Amino acid sequence: MRAESRTKPGVAEGVAFERDSASERPVISMEEAVGYAPMPCGRESPVSDALAIKHDRLFLLADQQGNIAPPGNCSLGLFEDDTRILSHYEVRVAGTPQARLSTQIVQPYFAQIDLAVTDHAFGGNSWDPKHAIFLQRELILEDSLIERLTLTNFLTRPIDYWLELHVGCDFADIFEVRGWKRAHRGEYLRPVVSPTSIRCSYRGRDGQLIDSLIQFRAAPDTIDAGTARWAFPLEPGVPVQLEWEVRGTHSRAVPLVAQHDAFEQRRARLASEYGSWRAECSMWKSDVEVFDATLARATDDLRSLYIGADGDQVISAGIPWYSTAFGRDSIIASLETLALNPRTARDTLSYLARHQGTKENAYTEEQPGKIMHELRRGEMARSGEIPHVPYYGTIDATPLWLILLHETWRWTGDDSLIRKLLPNARRALEWIDRFGDIDGDGLVEYARTSDRGLVNQGWKDSGDGVPFPDGHLPTPPIALVEVQGYVYDAKIRMAALFRHAGEHDEAQKLEIEAERLRTSVIEQFWLDELGTFALALDGDKRPLPTVTSNAGHLLWSRLPDVSRARRLAATLLAPDMFCGWGIRTLSGRHPVFNPMSYHDGSVWPHDNAIIVMGLSHYGLSSTALPVVTAMQDAAAAARLNRLPELYCGMKRGGASQPVQYPVSCSPQAWASGALFMMFQGVLGILADAPGGALHIRNPVLPMSLNELTITNLRVGSARVSLHFGRRASQTIVNVLKVESTGEPIRVQVEIG
Repeated sequence: MRAESRTKPGVAEGVAFERDSASERPVISMEEAVGYAPMPCGRESPVSDALAIKHDRLFLLADQQGNIAPPGNCSLGLFEDDTRILSHYEVRVAGTPQARLSTQIVQPYFAQIDLAVTDHAFGGNSWDPKHAIFLQRELILEDSLIERLTLTNFLTRPIDYWLELHVGCDFADIFEVRGWKRAHRGEYLRPVVSPTSIRCSYRGRDGQLIDSLIQFRAAPDTIDAGTARWAFPLEPGVPVQLEWEVRGTHSRAVPLVAQHDAFEQRRARLASEYGSWRAECSMWKSDVEVFDATLARATDDLRSLYIGADGDQVISAGIPWYSTAFGRDSIIASLETLALNPRTARDTLSYLARHQGTKENAYTEEQPGKIMHELRRGEMARSGEIPHVPYYGTIDATPLWLILLHETWRWTGDDSLIRKLLPNARRALEWIDRFGDIDGDGLVEYARTSDRGLVNQGWKDSGDGVPFPDGHLPTPPIALVEVQGYVYDAKIRMAALFRHAGEHDEAQKLEIEAERLRTSVIEQFWLDELGTFALALDGDKRPLPTVTSNAGHLLWSRLPDVSRARRLAATLLAPDMFCGWGIRTLSGRHPVFNPMSYHDGSVWPHDNAIIVMGLSHYGLSSTALPVVTAMQDAAAAARLNRLPELYCGMKRGGASQPVQYPVSCSPQAWASGALFMMFQGVLGILADAPGGALHIRNPVLPMSLNELTITNLRVGSARVSLHFGRRASQTIVNVLKVESTGEPIRVQVEIG
């Protein structure tokens, strides 16, 4: 028999890529391409419960049975570097359709799907069919996708059986999968079929050749460009195993056929990598199991979102749509997780510094000193159809990068990092004053220069994400309120770094500029009748009197005075903003409110985390506790205990979970980091490694937790372990251990 038995492993001959012969292969039409289907992105409903696994630059979205079907489904695929290298992937077997018993994401890189086929086609009772054939699909991602499929016959007699794998590759760009309509595509080459492999190829409009190789350990009985079929007897109780691999052009892994036990080798290697990552991170353990599971899942998800890019490692934003390096997203995720692992912040700072703008380019919106928004590697970017090479259309990434630089220094005390990146900081500050302030009024505004660029360039970057209360949109240039807070904070923080470097005049200059900006924001944005700050000023300097979560970011920046901060806190926690699952992006009182929209009434965990941290800066941690509890409850109810990118902002009422936003990214970096920032805020954890201290100020635990222990908290060269316990209305902190390989760290607890 062709299929492998566990007791008699065999390795069939394989093939490697033969790229030199590509130029001799005939070009075929789109319709002839295996697995190509006109993508019904505008017609089909998204697969809201897609199975998602990821490692490095590869991620898989499949349905709950492990398939990518029907061909070209715009919610599913195997993707590498913004290209769908597998658009059809479907297992079919003899007998009745497969019934799903379970689907498990065992690790972010490993999934297991258990399926069953009834005895109906094998002599069973048609009125009472029983599950008789068990199929277990195990999928693992490293540099390639490997599937191990095990079949077991639980009948009392042998049967003749068959299994087919159907595959296809449309090589669609991620933007095309999302719905971008392209006038032209590249060239499909005729697939190459060998006894143990199928190779599909595509030459993009930029001339780059992309391959997908589907390689089988056991040679199929029949094989063509789209289907591999095995036929074999299934003995009672004797498992039969099949194994295959899908390799993209950039796979660096040793081919499946060259390894005796590739699946287990890769699983062990990945388990070791993730074990090393967890050992680097702080450990958070409470008396509530589901809370611990949420933070453990978030820790692993953050590791899975790392990608290798340009020889560096950097955290990506999220899957499916943003599995690439981002400015704003990577920075905010890094800020959220400094208490978990400062490595993410270091990597983000260095990567973005290397891609800092050096010239003016209207198409990509690059400017000297500007921090990039998004870098893409797909065909549409390479051929110039989109400006993401990288694209710089973001107004907030540059001040946020400066904030991250200072906060990373506060956690690590790493003067060498500051010396290395201070030139980049100077250029970023120059960009703020020279290019960020378009009209010279002291505020930072945006107005796109690229017809392929984003209309809105803050974190609410959808086309309708910055509205007046009635829904009509402002004319640019637009000065977002939270961006002014970021710039204020960045200048205060950079003043501290310059003073540390001995540049006192520059430090004083920045402090004066920051105070001037603070005064201007209060004068121009504060809406006393609404108890909040305007969402933005439009091109005519008219305030947008829209009550939004954006104003809450000013608390994180420490811009408002105490009186306005308290009024703003009350506004954010009022019923029109706080829906029971978190603070909405926009007030339910406005006509433009839509709880199912992307930015006009939904709830975003990272947005809430920034607000919670801001509330803690003003001694309002107790006020923030309902938000923290809401996020805990949302995570506890979520699939895999994983906070999604966003969810709908309907009122909680008696619902057991928030209404899901159907195309929310999951996992998503700044959602994974949200609870770490929230708890850092309400526990009052403030690092000062340069000053040799870790401050714990007025810690407050939510009623959902009685205790929380944090171990391996990295501050400078020290490792700190803390225990927080709630005693009636008070939260007590005990310092369990402080270990240091360098300068000692004092833990200073401040109550009252």
